[in-house]
Amino acid sequence: MKPLRWVSLFIAVGLIAAVKSPDDRPITDPKSLSSRSNPVAAPIAIDQLFYTRAVNGPSWSPDGREIVFTTNLTGRLNLWKVSANGGWPVQLSQSDDREMQSTWSPDGKWIVYQQDSGGGEYYDLFALPSKGGEAINLTGTKDISETGALWSPDSKTIALARKLKSSAASNVAVMNWSTREVAQLTHEKDENFKWQPVVWSRDGRYIFALRSNASFTDSSVYRIEFPGGRTEELTPHTGEVRYSISSTTPDGSTALVSSNEKGGFDNIALLDVISRKLTWVTELQWEAQPGEFSPRGDQFTYLINQDGRTELYLVDRSSMHAARIDFPEGVSLFAGRPSFSPSGDRLIVSHQNSQRPADLWIYDVRTGSSRQLTFSALAGLDPEKIPPSQLVHYRSFDGKIISAFLWLPDNIKRDGSHPGIVLPHGGPTGQTVDTFDRTVAALVSRGYVCIAPNVRGSTGYGLAFERANHKDLGGGDLQDEVYAARFMSDTGYVSAKRIGITGGSYGGYMTLMAIGKTPGLWTAAVEEYGIINWFTMFQHEDPSLQAYQKSIIGDPVQDRKVYEDDSPITFIRQAKTPLLVLQGDNDIRVPKEEAEQIVDILEKVGTVVAAHYYPNEGHGFAKRENQVDAIRRTIDWFDRYLKAKPE
Repeated sequence: MKPLRWVSLFIAVGLIAAVKSPDDRPITDPKSLSSRSNPVAAPIAIDQLFYTRAVNGPSWSPDGREIVFTTNLTGRLNLWKVSANGGWPVQLSQSDDREMQSTWSPDGKWIVYQQDSGGGEYYDLFALPSKGGEAINLTGTKDISETGALWSPDSKTIALARKLKSSAASNVAVMNWSTREVAQLTHEKDENFKWQPVVWSRDGRYIFALRSNASFTDSSVYRIEFPGGRTEELTPHTGEVRYSISSTTPDGSTALVSSNEKGGFDNIALLDVISRKLTWVTELQWEAQPGEFSPRGDQFTYLINQDGRTELYLVDRSSMHAARIDFPEGVSLFAGRPSFSPSGDRLIVSHQNSQRPADLWIYDVRTGSSRQLTFSALAGLDPEKIPPSQLVHYRSFDGKIISAFLWLPDNIKRDGSHPGIVLPHGGPTGQTVDTFDRTVAALVSRGYVCIAPNVRGSTGYGLAFERANHKDLGGGDLQDEVYAARFMSDTGYVSAKRIGITGGSYGGYMTLMAIGKTPGLWTAAVEEYGIINWFTMFQHEDPSLQAYQKSIIGDPVQDRKVYEDDSPITFIRQAKTPLLVLQGDNDIRVPKEEAEQIVDILEKVGTVVAAHYYPNEGHGFAKRENQVDAIRRTIDWFDRYLKAKPE
């Protein structure tokens, strides 16, 4: 990568792109898209894609010399550390289970992280000596999940989020490091709300926390007194407004926050903690996310998500000018807990795009240059063999503008003969962004045109768009997927008789809804851990997810008709599409019973269906051998039913 350069901008101007809002996006002519001519194009080996590592969750050591992070270098998500100057990383932990959200104690002696069991998403907190040694389970609570550990400045206390297995609500608690005793500071009575600690004040007197509802459409920032537990709301409001906090100045007088109170779009503001006055930093119709203050408080960071691609900004507080940190197109994030080095001279940045996996970079605040810290891709994974994403826009059935990322295989002819695959995202309150997608790379390099639409209900396009499918799941949002398939056909590359669909979680639900409600469109389908029946889903899922479900489709008794209309089980007997089902045994989000219902129904009506269940996996497959197995099964399924000559 070339050295990064500073670009001086007024904060109010912010984004450099000409498109000012989602409503200004130009419609893409499908015939304007072209397949690249590429002499090195070839199917990418599955092992090259899935032995390419994932890297996330970095944390600086207090002396700024080392960084701990999570990576699946061994095929498991474990903790490693590396010199901040680069070099070979050292493995700190070994477990078959996921280890994440590591944070270094301010005295430099310990690293605390969270770990679940078998993908079950009920976490314990663990600690490791920072120089290496045996991991200690700090909590060991089978029916309580402890997450989001934050060290107090004196290294004597850990703040955490604490959730009972029997409850939807979570609360802020503190652990005495010496005794391991845990005391709860908040006592949420509304099962629709949960608490999350975000940051300690530098003097250790307060914990700044977020209280949010299940659907995260209403949230507020609080300051919690420590050790007393007295809470003070810093962003009082009426109605559903979303506030979030990420950082405070060293003296605790100013907080870096975001809010969608201006027209439903998340923007950045500085919050005066005493007066509660907001000073707006951005006023955009795109999604802005706060970063953090530098250790001296003289700078702060934020990012802008415009249509699934991000830009990073570093702000000088004295002049209130922003500098755009110039990374290539894709998704760049301020990574780390914290992302600023202890001296404030460096930042950890995670960067990836459709052709390159996520890696950590060190950005030098003084020189404006950057250097790559981790190298995730296998040497044989040539980015030029991966067709790049193309951002496209089309109008759906009611005129609403939908954006999508589309991938065209290299060297294909515009003869209407090629297979295409629609990839609905999870959520539904989620967004497909311009990241490195191993599944897409595997499929598109094997001749499949792929499209991933951000349908109504997606985040990133304002609150009104995010709510546009509430109590209408599988309605308008399904039509947005249907119109994505139509857009692929209109490019002139894809045969309307060779269109498949695949997704996980809500994408799995959408896959089931698609083959049941619009059966004539799809030739093959692969669904991963998708919902078939909102009634049984409600009976078996975790209480926190029950609260979320009620927030988007209502109460199963009072809104029974909505549940029936929005459940794939109402339509699935109409499905004629061959379906492959992939499911983790320990999924608490979409329990295994959902997959078993699908298979039972389709076998009875005579529709082609196959299923595979993964032991010791939860919602999404974390173990490399299972990831490889799932993509091989997916490719084999689509090769069998989409590449065969249509009748």
